[in-house]
Amino acid sequence: MSGPHDLFVRFTFGQPERAAAELRAALPPELVSRVDWSTLRREPGSVVDTQLRETESDLLFSAHLRGGGSLLFYVLIEHQSSVDRWMALRMLRYVVRQLERWRLDHPESTQLPIILPLVLYHGPEGSWTAPRQVEELFEMPDEGVLPERWRTLVPRFEYQVDDLTVERAESLMERPGPPLVRLALLALRYGRTEDLAERLPDWTALFAQVEAAPNGFEEFRTVVHYLLLVGDKAARGATVDVLVSVAGAQRAEELMATWSEELIEKGRQRGRIEGRAEGQAEGLAKARAEDVLRILSARGVPVDEKARQRILTCTEMATLDRWFDKALTATRLAEVLDDLPQ
Repeated sequence: MSGPHDLFVRFTFGQPERAAAELRAALPPELVSRVDWSTLRREPGSVVDTQLRETESDLLFSAHLRGGGSLLFYVLIEHQSSVDRWMALRMLRYVVRQLERWRLDHPESTQLPIILPLVLYHGPEGSWTAPRQVEELFEMPDEGVLPERWRTLVPRFEYQVDDLTVERAESLMERPGPPLVRLALLALRYGRTEDLAERLPDWTALFAQVEAAPNGFEEFRTVVHYLLLVGDKAARGATVDVLVSVAGAQRAEELMATWSEELIEKGRQRGRIEGRAEGQAEGLAKARAEDVLRILSARGVPVDEKARQRILTCTEMATLDRWFDKALTATRLAEVLDDLPQ
């Protein structure tokens, strides 16, 4: 089940030129210099477990090395709200499955391609602290054989992390690549923070660069829609201000009308930006409530009429966001609505 982060990341980094910008910024420089980036292309298909698709998105790219040879980039976009200690083990599993699939597709080969796994992290509760090497997860005996010797006997594997939570806005804005990449990284980094509303005006010029590029309006509206989905009330109002500033009042009104039925009447008064933002918030609440119900239906979780009306009439985005996150993995309604008996 794809959530807003998953869809936004796939839209942004699913295109090779934009993926290259992220990979070149996140991978070690000595590896970046060995890749012929003009050959980067997205590989079809995926081998990630079905249940993991509910919270993560995976992107797989291949490229040629300078001087010959091939390379696979396995990119896992991590957007959980907390750090996962077992990510090294999970990433190892993903890479092994991809290698197994590669062997089936290339039975004549006697060697495996190198896969460089990358986690792009933008959780709102601090930096990435989980072990990045799978050998760190093993309990090493403290008697007899030296720990260094034990480590030679367990699997060795390491993944790369682009931890956006430790990056300053200035450094993200200075990264190379298309304007959409820089704006998307800022949106992922600050989209769920309390100071997003204060930061958005500083990004207006970058929004305008995205909108002015070829096919830029689709990219522009995607970023705006993402921020409206994940931001708080103040951020949604500031996002609408940026939308009007860059796209113009009439075009902004047309876009907001497509995102929310409730905005149509409020949006007709173009001079009242605050009214538009408030109408958009109501529409977002309704849309998020319907998303919760769709997820529960898709997962086969029964919802009685009383619970259905409770979800549909809820207007608190924080509560709806919490229900949305829980619905992604719920097997019973009580796991979503907090006060129901377990």
